[in-house]
Amino acid sequence: MTLLSINGLTQKFGGLQAVSDFNITLEGGELVGLIGPNGAGKTTVFNLVSGFYQPTDGEIVLNGSKTRGLRPHQVTALGVARTFQNIRLWHDMTVLDNIRVSQHYRMGYSLLDAFRRSKRYRENEKRIDSIAMDLLEAMDLRQYADEYPKNLPYGLQRRVEIARAMSVKPKLLLLDEPAAGLNSADVDGLIKLVRWIHKEFGITIWMIEHQMKVVMSLCSWIKVIDFGSTIAEGTPEQIQSNPTVIKAYLGDDTI
Repeated sequence: MTLLSINGLTQKFGGLQAVSDFNITLEGGELVGLIGPNGAGKTTVFNLVSGFYQPTDGEIVLNGSKTRGLRPHQVTALGVARTFQNIRLWHDMTVLDNIRVSQHYRMGYSLLDAFRRSKRYRENEKRIDSIAMDLLEAMDLRQYADEYPKNLPYGLQRRVEIARAMSVKPKLLLLDEPAAGLNSADVDGLIKLVRWIHKEFGITIWMIEHQMKVVMSLCSWIKVIDFGSTIAEGTPEQIQSNPTVIKAYLGDDTI
């Protein structure tokens, strides 16, 4: 079943064309990569899909619904969650509260309920706590629930960010360079984590990544863009041997 369909997606910033006639179809349960040199337009594509930008032209259809004109929280409600290249956690809030706050779009109570601490407020807060703690347990983070992210190693911070994205129970998870800044051991742990999430939750994962070890280990299909345009797509084996990709991005060294 088609989860995401992008047709003719184009994004211009003044005289700069960041994305040009981008097309892709993602089926439910796929794990797909998006790679290319710095400045190729990869994160712009993710910003368009998640509602941070509105496209100059083209169409994005998520689970049968067109997303043009929707704001990020409305796209999230349709089943999209994402992480960022630079980790964006609230470092003065505990790990638990970082997970809890992601539920704000479906709190289920009003400001007046919160002020009065009504039954509706208490029931929803209990539900949110349960969701957050269950997720921390599943992702081996429960022991850090009361810790502040700024006090955690970088690899654990990345895991917390992914857990926060998963807390909205997405159908589509966008990972923007999840291995950025990680050491070799943490990269191996990330590969295991993403593989486990994909298998355990059966969700569609679309990732941008520069570390070829991550992409080639996880993705069944890879799309390559350069200067906003698609230059290749195929299986990891096809991408590794594609002369255009090697020249534009991978270099001449064997992967």
